[in-house]
Amino acid sequence: MAGLRDVVRALGGRPGVTAVMVVSGDGLTIDQAGSGLDADTVAALVPAIVSNAKRLGTSAGQGELAIGAFEFAGATAVIATLGADAILLVFCGQGADIGQLLFDLNAHRTALATLV
Repeated sequence: MAGLRDVVRALGGRPGVTAVMVVSGDGLTIDQAGSGLDADTVAALVPAIVSNAKRLGTSAGQGELAIGAFEFAGATAVIATLGADAILLVFCGQGADIGQLLFDLNAHRTALATLV
């Protein structure tokens, strides 16, 4: 069975993916692949984003966040919660097709959470 490091590396090797991080709920990097990020700063910011997105979903009566995407000027960031204590963050380059990534994360998010 593949371990967390294997999965992170495989995600980092997908077409259009520029960086992958698994972040703890405390904002610490658990694992990462790729480059071009200030990993410590990004890791520190991710839990607050997820916390607010969870509150938004709950307040709107839609439940908690499972997977979300943020489109920036130069990239798209996909965030997936992995249980209560970890978050997967995948950055894709501008114009990357994230459809298959979203499908795969939705299908395998529970299994990924067991690797953390």
